[in-house]
Amino acid sequence: MSTVVRRRPSGLPLELSSFVGRRHEVGEVRRLLSASRIVTLTGPGGVGKTRLALEVGSAVHRAFPDGVVLVELDQLRDAALVANAVALAVGMREAGRTSVEMLTSYLESRRLLLVLDNSEHLVDAVAGLSRTLLRHCHEMRILATSRESLGIAGEVVMPVPPLTLPDPERPVTEQELSRSEAVTLFVERATSVRRDFTVNAANGDAVAEICQRLDGLPLAIELAAARVRALSEKDILSRLLNQSQLLTTRLRHLPARQQTLRACIEWSHGLCSDQEKLLWARLSVFAGGFELEAAEAVCSGDGLAAEDVLGTVTSLLDKSILVGEQHGDAMRYRMLETIREFGIEQLERTGEHARLLRAHRDFHLGLVEQANEDWVSSRQVFWFARLDREHANIQADVDYCLKQPGELDAAFRMLSGLFHFYWWGRGWAREGRLWLARALDQPGPPSILRAEALLTDASLASADGEFDISLERLAEARVIEEGVNDPATTAFACWVEGNIDLYSGRLPTAIAIFERGIAALPPGVNVPRRLDLMVSYSSAVGLVGDVARATACHEEWLRITEPAGECFHRSYALWSMGLFAMAKGELDRAAELQRESIRLRRDIRDLTGIGWSVESLSWIESALGHAAVAATLLGAADRIWEIMGRPLRTYQHMYPYHEGTERAARERLGTKGFEGAFGRGQAMNVDEAVAFALNEQPPAVAQAESPSVLTRREREIADLIAEGLTSRQIADRLVISVRTAETHTEHILAKLGFQSRVQVATWVSQQRASG
Repeated sequence: MSTVVRRRPSGLPLELSSFVGRRHEVGEVRRLLSASRIVTLTGPGGVGKTRLALEVGSAVHRAFPDGVVLVELDQLRDAALVANAVALAVGMREAGRTSVEMLTSYLESRRLLLVLDNSEHLVDAVAGLSRTLLRHCHEMRILATSRESLGIAGEVVMPVPPLTLPDPERPVTEQELSRSEAVTLFVERATSVRRDFTVNAANGDAVAEICQRLDGLPLAIELAAARVRALSEKDILSRLLNQSQLLTTRLRHLPARQQTLRACIEWSHGLCSDQEKLLWARLSVFAGGFELEAAEAVCSGDGLAAEDVLGTVTSLLDKSILVGEQHGDAMRYRMLETIREFGIEQLERTGEHARLLRAHRDFHLGLVEQANEDWVSSRQVFWFARLDREHANIQADVDYCLKQPGELDAAFRMLSGLFHFYWWGRGWAREGRLWLARALDQPGPPSILRAEALLTDASLASADGEFDISLERLAEARVIEEGVNDPATTAFACWVEGNIDLYSGRLPTAIAIFERGIAALPPGVNVPRRLDLMVSYSSAVGLVGDVARATACHEEWLRITEPAGECFHRSYALWSMGLFAMAKGELDRAAELQRESIRLRRDIRDLTGIGWSVESLSWIESALGHAAVAATLLGAADRIWEIMGRPLRTYQHMYPYHEGTERAARERLGTKGFEGAFGRGQAMNVDEAVAFALNEQPPAVAQAESPSVLTRREREIADLIAEGLTSRQIADRLVISVRTAETHTEHILAKLGFQSRVQVATWVSQQRASG
């Protein structure tokens, strides 16, 4: 069965195949969640825990105004990254060294459902994080899936039963078959591979017995049903019976249902061609899915030609061994974890596991290095998206490098090579610093690669305001630099050192250091590093009002980036030019430059950059006398800094502008007016903040119905939403329950045809202006 995954309205994955049965279980989990703050769905692999959790999440999403958030833990192998994975899933990016504390602070006022899927291999870490979050985040609920319970106080455990089966004591009638969830699933999946398939008097007995032999396990039934294209139902049953008998003795140590699933997977494997078996095993090295190019590069050779990979992937899709997922223009494939585990066993049995892990690492290291070679080009947007999709695979590769003797340099290459794409551009600095700490803790000779890793970690530490750690790493790198005479290392060290002075407000010192770094790089050598230096240098000379140096810097910057179609550094050039124009009093030009930088940053989803541009635009709007707009932009920027977990006070060369803008807005608007405008900005998500900054109004706002469609109470609540109040604050203000406030909000959204509270706030402002 070839399945493509899209998204539900609630943000959860949506399977194109329907959800069969489980009405009682969905209702029971909903009931448990209403009474308990953590519910864990348990059961063996293949019983349908994930699909049940997703269906429950979709069913209850209206009760959680801050969302139902899925955290897919099956792709994660490192317990230290569990909190980081949750932070990324809920919309945070950078969380410094105190990820759990930052995450707790971010979630403590939010009413959301956290779905922690496939927790069993990280059960201690998941249990510890869940315990902390539940202790501090009183509006949050957790729904976990695991092969075992988490074992924490307050946890309600619900074993997920198999699908209902036909009663073996009753005649196999059409009515009896139609009541069985297992039979319904078999028929639906069989129909997807053989359109004329039906269950009737001729095959009803066989289908019923297949489902009974498979204990009603959804994954086993899907594997069996996928075979109706080539086998009759009686043939499928016969082969299952033979396979079960062969495995009875060997699998006696496993619980009954695990024996059943194992037997079905081995039976399905036995029906595969040699090529399909080979590719199944080799594909199991991928941690987070893969694209065809990766499968061809990593898995071909030694019995499998590259040109045969596509056809074999298609066959495995048809047999439900693989699942297809559409990601924009790219098709990716993945295995369910139970099937992947079986594949790894086969790979170890053939002795190919070590070779395939290395091939997997080589492929993704090659991707990272190719992305860096293409940095100053129009392919930059493509590479950001591609490396985003490979995040789990790259995590697995770094872990491999750190555990294998002789692979430390490869870890350094990968971690340093991801600087722009992950640690800076995506704001995944905490993860980067965890990996870099592990790599740098391993002994090794001084080398350019180690120096680059030290400086990468130093730059991330300084961005977090941890200047002491940054200076320690810088000192270690300087010792290596003195012995290698490498211009790129010297330039990188100057950038890190200069940034510490820049962030501390020591602009003349920073300028001198940046100039030394720029001079160290010969023309055309390590252009991305030169652009990094110019990001900081142009900010420093612009802030001191040095017209000549700022102009020369901007001209060179644009000469490098514009013809190539590069986005990332060009957006920083425009941002810096905007600051310079602001300093010169050219406020309209400054605002347009900031908006142009936001447009570029939206294309590559650079949250750090978007935060700076929105923040800086607020300063300019304040100077233009637009106090309400400035306050709203400050609130939107504040939300982005919260998402990033990055303290704005770290940047002392910029923070006085923030303070001045807030002070001016409070004076112009008064405390209540400022807090209302600031709250509207805080309520915006990133896309809404960008649209507001670019003066792009949501189309639904203009089409909204008149205020008469709202009741008096709904209009009262809409006004409070416009002030930036949360549901709990509204409930406290009106002396009603939080749930009542949320219900009124849902009615307001439905009546006005809106999707967010920000649209309600904008509509209220328009109504006030026109009335």
